Amino acid sequence: MKMGFRWYGDGNDTVSVDDIRQIPGVETVVWGLHHKPAGQVWEEHEIAAEMARIVDISDEAKARGVTKHLDAEVVESVNVHESIKLGRTVLGLSRDEAIANYITTLERLGRAGVKVVCYNYMPVFDWLRTDLWHPLPDGSTALFYEKAVVDAMTPESLIANMQANGGGLTLPGWEPERLAGFSELNEAYQGVTHEDMYRTYRYFLDAVIPTCEQYDLKLGVHPDDPPFDLFGWPRVVSTLHDLGTVLSLNDSPRHGLTLCLGSFSANPDQAPLAVEAVKTHLSRIHFTHVRNIKHYPNGDFIEVGHRAAEGNVDTVGIMKAYADGGYTGYVRPDHGRHLWTENTTNPPRPGYGLYDRAMGIQYLLGVWDTARYQG
Repeated sequence: MKMGFRWYGDGNDTVSVDDIRQIPGVETVVWGLHHKPAGQVWEEHEIAAEMARIVDISDEAKARGVTKHLDAEVVESVNVHESIKLGRTVLGLSRDEAIANYITTLERLGRAGVKVVCYNYMPVFDWLRTDLWHPLPDGSTALFYEKAVVDAMTPESLIANMQANGGGLTLPGWEPERLAGFSELNEAYQGVTHEDMYRTYRYFLDAVIPTCEQYDLKLGVHPDDPPFDLFGWPRVVSTLHDLGTVLSLNDSPRHGLTLCLGSFSANPDQAPLAVEAVKTHLSRIHFTHVRNIKHYPNGDFIEVGHRAAEGNVDTVGIMKAYADGGYTGYVRPDHGRHLWTENTTNPPRPGYGLYDRAMGIQYLLGVWDTARYQG
């Protein structure tokens, strides 16, 4: 298993590569070209420059005795254009044009040494929360989902809320250029069913998996976040059953999961199945996110510390399942609470501060090491 830490790039993240390097156990920086809209080809020079920022050690750091290298083997994410999900031209790009661009990007990432590419298949919106700085009893803040608010919101008001609470940093999945075409997308998804989405998904996989096989790349789909339909748009990577359906769309071992157990467990009916999901699909889990959430009886949930006792996700059972199964993929702690100065003078991108994710890594590695040593 290789431990990773997500990074949004110089000038786009309050955390630096030097910060990440000092977290014990971290080997991989999970990165992306976050300025590139879905459907656009990633240029080779952009890929090389971003990977160099991660892999290289600056002269100043070398002078301080720094020798630890990080790798850039995981990309999160290469977003899938809506024309691919809809199976027709939308936002000025046809499905086959968007797939051709996706294949070109995969080829370039494979040649550069990337091993895993994360993506999602959610229609219109990416992840969703109603409060990005919700207070917890200990004084920290965290991402919060309030069901009654979502039920009362229109998609347009939700967009405005997310854009207003990003702290001046672009939120992944909520990029302005993506949201600019909302009206067209909202109309395009009218009447689209889950079966329609699976059909276009199979078409996409059949087109791109040969490139993954050629360039030794693995694709990992991220579960829907939250894992249920929103505003009538069908989400198809939400439940344990859905994971099996998605994997059946293409038998290649290059097609697999980015199993985010926090997203998966945001459905209270699925949270008890998190360990089963790991055990069932271990050989197809190329990348995993392990975090914790706490459910409330009214359908609300909030993200809490990684320790199992903090919430409703069995992070101990999950890490033990990975350890017992000899997992060799990539893992990261995913979202964390905002702690200390992150709530006052140094606000990070919501969910992506330094401290709680660094502490979460130590907890996850502690469980992993204990399971491995006892085994």
